[in-house]
Amino acid sequence: MSPIWVPVLGILCGTIAIFGGVFLKAWFALQQRKMELEAQMVAEKAAQYAAQTERLEQRVRVLERIATDKGADLSDEIEQLRDQPLN
Repeated sequence: MSPIWVPVLGILCGTIAIFGGVFLKAWFALQQRKMELEAQMVAEKAAQYAAQTERLEQRVRVLERIATDKGADLSDEIEQLRDQPLN
C-alpha cells in the first residue's frame, strides 16, 4: 500500500463520517416531524370521537327520560323533540 493512501483514506473516512452525521440528523428530524403530525391527527380524531360520544350520550339521556316518564305530557315532549333540529 502506498504511503499516500493513508491520509487520503483518513480524509475520506472523516468526510464520510461528517456527511453520515448530517444525513442521520436530518433523517431523525424528519422522523420526529412525521410522528408529531401523526400524533396531531390522532388527537383530532379523538376529539371528534369524544364529540360524537357526547351527542350520543345526550340522545340516550333523552330516550331514557322518555322511557321512564309516566306523565300525561309524554306525547307533547316527543313532538317537541321531533321539531328540534339535529346537531
